[in-house]
Amino acid sequence: MPIGRVTQVVDCRESMGMGKGGGLAQRGTISECRRPDVIVVGMSPGRRHVTKPVCDITSALRREGVEFSVSTLVLNAGSGVPPDAPGIAGSVLGAYFGLTPQEIEQIEEHKVAILHHGNVRSHVVQKVRFILEHVDVKAVVVSQCPIDYEDLAKEGVKTALVMPPPDRVKTRGSVEAIVSGVTRGQTPNREKMAEVITAVTRLMKEHNPR
Repeated sequence: MPIGRVTQVVDCRESMGMGKGGGLAQRGTISECRRPDVIVVGMSPGRRHVTKPVCDITSALRREGVEFSVSTLVLNAGSGVPPDAPGIAGSVLGAYFGLTPQEIEQIEEHKVAILHHGNVRSHVVQKVRFILEHVDVKAVVVSQCPIDYEDLAKEGVKTALVMPPPDRVKTRGSVEAIVSGVTRGQTPNREKMAEVITAVTRLMKEHNPR
């Protein structure tokens, strides 16, 4: 697929899309790229969990002509909360958030992960914590609700600005940037998209210094 002046190979999804216009990738699918640099991880699609910002972010990163490849992963069990989330009730339709061994391997192949998990602060924090417990990767958290580094550090998540006490660190990976105010089901505005692109570009330069 030609994008601007640079030709990239973009495999949009493994299976047929769903939702409005058939544009949303189904759960358990990944669009892979030429080399594993950045992966955008989205919730399972459904009535409340709209994955649209994931495709917008992926397209924007590619459109900017940045010097890395971008994959997209729609989780198979991306709804609800992890079964070990403390004090949080009400999984979505009886579902619990989780990762398959294949998803863990797919995410960990990449240098940077963009994690998009919705609009409930406690759910976002616990999903990020669960993923980074299993995957050693630098993460950019994208959410609709406002969250901060303290929210994550309280749950044992390593972050760029606030660290949990050494005896309470639970994660292998770390959160390096947070972009809040990205509404699910809507295209992010220019300012929010610029924040995501800036964070990812910075992390990639740190990973591959010239």
